[in-house]
Amino acid sequence: MDCVEPLKMDDLTKYTFLSGLTLSPDAETCAFAAHQMDLEENEYRSDIWCYQLSNKKLTQLTTSRKEARFIWLSDGRRLLFSSLRDKEDIKAKENGEVFTQFYTISLDGGEAQKAFRVPFPVSSIVEIRPDLYVMKIGWCEPLEKLSGIAEAEKPKLLKSIKEELDYEVLDEIPFWSNGEGFTNKKRTRLYLFETNTKTLTPITGETFLAGTPLLDEAHERLVFTGIDFVDKMEIRNDTYLYSLKDKTLEKLSLGETFFTEHVDFWDKDTLFVVGSDMQHYGINENSKFYAFDLKEKSLRCLTPDLDLAMGNALNSDCRYGGGSQAIQKDADAFYFLSTEGAGACLKKTDRAGRVETVAEMKGSLDSFSVKKGRLAIIGFHELKLAELYTFTNNRFEAVTDFNGWVLRERSLSNPEKVLVRADEKRPALKIDIEGWVIKPVPFDPDKTYPGILMIHGGPKTTYGENFIHEMQWLANEGYAVFYCNPRGSEGLGNDFADIRGKYGTIDFDDLMAFTDAILERYPFVDPSRLGVTGGSYGGYMTNWIIGHTDRFRAAVSQRSIANWVSKFCTTDIGYFFVPDQNGATPWSDVNKLWEHSPLKYADKVKTPTLFIHSEQDYRCWLPEGIQMFTALKYHGVDSRLCMFRGESHELSRSGKPKHRLRRLREMKEWFDRYLK
Repeated sequence: MDCVEPLKMDDLTKYTFLSGLTLSPDAETCAFAAHQMDLEENEYRSDIWCYQLSNKKLTQLTTSRKEARFIWLSDGRRLLFSSLRDKEDIKAKENGEVFTQFYTISLDGGEAQKAFRVPFPVSSIVEIRPDLYVMKIGWCEPLEKLSGIAEAEKPKLLKSIKEELDYEVLDEIPFWSNGEGFTNKKRTRLYLFETNTKTLTPITGETFLAGTPLLDEAHERLVFTGIDFVDKMEIRNDTYLYSLKDKTLEKLSLGETFFTEHVDFWDKDTLFVVGSDMQHYGINENSKFYAFDLKEKSLRCLTPDLDLAMGNALNSDCRYGGGSQAIQKDADAFYFLSTEGAGACLKKTDRAGRVETVAEMKGSLDSFSVKKGRLAIIGFHELKLAELYTFTNNRFEAVTDFNGWVLRERSLSNPEKVLVRADEKRPALKIDIEGWVIKPVPFDPDKTYPGILMIHGGPKTTYGENFIHEMQWLANEGYAVFYCNPRGSEGLGNDFADIRGKYGTIDFDDLMAFTDAILERYPFVDPSRLGVTGGSYGGYMTNWIIGHTDRFRAAVSQRSIANWVSKFCTTDIGYFFVPDQNGATPWSDVNKLWEHSPLKYADKVKTPTLFIHSEQDYRCWLPEGIQMFTALKYHGVDSRLCMFRGESHELSRSGKPKHRLRRLREMKEWFDRYLK
């Protein structure tokens, strides 16, 4: 029998993360990317794998540990992927040149072959025919100049571009973006690329921010979303139709306040549209399904009563590389992921707007690919980490076992569901709240343990019963971990998720009622040794909680919000997120923003607090943490700020391996100091 050991902090570096699942055109083979941490190099290694459904053969296609982004070519036997493989290309990159080199690799074996190079960073690519592609490209004026210059002139221009890196000129908002850095005057444009002539032809203009295009069945038209802006980007977008034959771009009118989440061809005369006019619940309003008549130029809602959360909103720190969560067409139906309660399932809809569930997985159904009735899925089943599954006759069949060792060799604790009902004991609680507790490992019912309340981000995300390394590891370190989905969370409809203008009120009531219930039902949780932590919105609530109660002996506030006024004027989404969520700007009602700002109550804080922020987090910028840290220090409260250079808002999910481990260590040591 295998020896079972406690889950260790650095086990995080041994997991395999899966992404990019895509079935081949003939639906006989699915390809995906597998990622692992390289602790020594402090980076992630990625390779492309494939699984042949007929003979159930799993094969690793690439071994250079550098490839993750790919598409199937129309022949169904080859993949096209971007990579840096030869020394000359690597050297050119190091010298400041910007380009994307593409390779092909065959399922029949053999080495990857160079296909073509594009003188821009390419974020997505679609094959129209073997000699023609449409690409979404990261564009800015210096790159445009570089792409068309003679080789002899390149060194001079590259030197000039490097000198420009010493400063930024800002003349629009947003001027930066989390995970992308400074984005002023930078756009994602669509280009056609002819491989025979190596000719790039722009489809969209220099001020256009484009989404990923989709191709009709006749390969004659493209449809995509985007927004053309100067000075200030609005929170809506437009839908565009491009004729490959006529080389014409048409803007379709879906409404002045309409935001299109997804658009695709239903047939030659009809578009399938997923979107919202944001009139009832703001920018977080759940989307509905529409049909857009291309002849009549009219939009018709197919699901007026639909109130479903699109996509998988379940939290986990064991994902990397992105997923294939996009809505996908097969036959005459569109398939999509939906978050329902504390789970994510696969659904489909038809032309009549009928919605039915296709597949459910206890844990988290993360991504999928469907073609010709065949279905492949990446999911977290119960406490298993992500694996590849096929789904046939309503049954899941596991294809991979990359992470099976975790269940076999490590001690894990199954989350126990806790339902807190609204009753006379909790007058502030207006609705039932679902949550979980993870018992310490090993567990002795005769002992008491410190407890940690964890709060998710969003707020429109959700917790479930899937594997979260951070929680399981803390349980193995002797902590009772408890968490819930307060009002504001995803998966229970628009009304439940709507906390606009109510931040720090009803959500606070829900979290405190849940904490009360945990202490009542689980006497092994020591009420005198409680900690609280969360990131993003969870960081906001941590900051809020310590200013409104002294029941927690220690707190860890991560990538937080402290001041709605400063967030409005400094962060990438602040200028539209803050007024949408609070119903005010610094000029219309600064007092309202201040009333809901944790910083206002910092003089009431007595809880020792660790602040964790990233230097390049432009979503919840470093000064948010600095403000709270300074306020607590000023008022004599023990506090500490740990700032990670080179990291963004995604530190806990995709940060550098050593940084992710350091973050966990900082958290544990802080809680150990005050709770043990």
